[in-house]
Order: sequence, then structure tokens, then C-alpha cells
Amino acid sequence: MAAQTKQYWLMKSEPFKYSWDDLVAEGEGTWDGVRNYQARNNLAAMQVGDEAFFYHSREGLEVVGICTISVAGITDPTDETGKWAAVKVKPKARFAHPVTLTAIKAEPRLAEMQLIRQSRLSVCGVTPAEWAVICEMARGG
Repeated sequence: MAAQTKQYWLMKSEPFKYSWDDLVAEGEGTWDGVRNYQARNNLAAMQVGDEAFFYHSREGLEVVGICTISVAGITDPTDETGKWAAVKVKPKARFAHPVTLTAIKAEPRLAEMQLIRQSRLSVCGVTPAEWAVICEMARGG
């Protein structure tokens, strides 16, 4: 059986509810509370070892770091019906230069990014090319 290709994601969190610093303090956090079917499907598609941008929504509007999926395929512990998905994540790296939504929108190579096309979606897929561009932007300040 062939090895599964790593996938990339973007996960939004309102920093006053759960911030990058909260994840770092915990060491491993549960990404739960998602109540959108497409976002749930994205969570369900995640595999251990996949990586996700941690995006501060509502306040900041920026990608602040990278987290790694540490546990995949779990049922959301906040869901009594058992139909919503969750994953566990661990912090990998904080960006010295967060990448703002304004900068993402201004970058032509990111014009088709799910974050822009479906702005209300809290868990988005990211292509390998988009991942590379945002990582490049984070290094460049």
C-alpha cells in the first residue's frame, strides 16, 4: 500500500476563544465545535502528520503559525449527536512574521485559495503551492 500524501489545511480560531498561545500552553489541543458540513468533511479528511496553518479570525485576521495533526478521526467531544468531527493538533512553529488576510488577498498566486473564495469556512484545504507561498511570505515579513 502506498504512503498517503501529506495534506495541508488552514484552521480558523477566534483568539479570544482559543489562540495560538493557548495551543502552545496546552501542548496539544482538540479542534472541536465546528458546525459546518464542509468544514466537518475537511476535519474528517485529515490524517496524522498533516499540517495546518493556525489562523486568528475576527481579531488579527492572520496566519500566525503551523500546527500538526496529532490525532485524526475523532468524534467531536462537544457534540451529543456524534455526527461532528474533531482532531487533535500540536503546535509546530510560530511565524515570526504573521501573514495577514490583506497580504494573502494581495498575492495573485493565492487568488483561488479556499480562504478567499469561501471566507466563512472555518477549516479550509490548502494546496501544496498555496502552502509554499504563505510560508515564503512568513519568512519575508
